[in-house]
Amino acid sequence: MTRLDIAKIVAAEANLTQQKANDAVVELFDALKDALKEGERIECRGFGIFTVRDRSPRVGRNPKTGEEAPIFKGKTIKFKPGKEFKELVAHPPAAPDEIVPTEAV
Repeated sequence: MTRLDIAKIVAAEANLTQQKANDAVVELFDALKDALKEGERIECRGFGIFTVRDRSPRVGRNPKTGEEAPIFKGKTIKFKPGKEFKELVAHPPAAPDEIVPTEAV
């Protein structure tokens, strides 16, 4: 799914023009990026939590040569899915054509 796909869904669900929906999606992603750049935590109930974590410096290896290479300290983004989101992905609802009728016992 791309940003444009998301904008199309927003346009259809919110009864907006494609351009207005695209602008809204771009603004949303810009706000999320700006917040994470500032080290803020983003919590979307039912979806998950985005946090910025520090990465320690360490020694890695070049997989081709096996030679050691320093990996410098830095920051990374961590996403922790919410309980409802995890459940939905782990056990998605069955599509109507996938439902198998059970026999009466």
